[in-house]
Amino acid sequence: MIQVRSIASLRVSSSPPRTGEIHRVTGETDVRVVLDLDGSGRCQVATGVPFLDHMLHQLSSHGLIDLEITARGDTHIDDHHTNEDVGIALGQALAQALADRRGIRRFGHFLAPLDEALVQVALDCSGRPHLSFDLAIPAARIGTYDTELVREFFVAVVNNAGLTLHIRQLAGVNSHHIVEACFKAFARALDQAVEIDPRRGGAVPSSKGVLERAGQAG
Repeated sequence: MIQVRSIASLRVSSSPPRTGEIHRVTGETDVRVVLDLDGSGRCQVATGVPFLDHMLHQLSSHGLIDLEITARGDTHIDDHHTNEDVGIALGQALAQALADRRGIRRFGHFLAPLDEALVQVALDCSGRPHLSFDLAIPAARIGTYDTELVREFFVAVVNNAGLTLHIRQLAGVNSHHIVEACFKAFARALDQAVEIDPRRGGAVPSSKGVLERAGQAG
């Protein structure tokens, strides 16, 4: 029997792998990130920051990104440097995997509920970094994790991946629920945005014919 596959599936299967690998070493941290945008949600993370590990698992699982992250940092001081540098390396790996961003849908939007919490995320893989962050997290800490670091993580990702990202809390009183709903919504919106649109035929998703690369002015 001859097996017939659609043109769309042939195009996807013949596309180059969309992977990124970053090893970032500073005087404060040693971070390695490996990701595959066309994965199935396999995740191995060990950052030394337990709540951040939990959120990265949400990103991998709900974004269907295969993700490996290891980090060693000065967590004896606090989690700030490790949290930020994981975000930087993750953003750089995303930019590397997206390359010139040809053929992607570019935009993503998702509303994620988690019990009483509801968080909306909209993003554009524009190459132009911008973050609007509107979470009202009641607790100063979730476990040992300083909740101020949630925003710092997304600042680092946005600046290094070249994303325009809007995060808005519509409801929620439990800090864990709010932050987890945020990461789940980000994961699903990112999955939408980086998906290959077979109708584009590999073209850049811009009326200008070009998207700025992360780190470039645009």
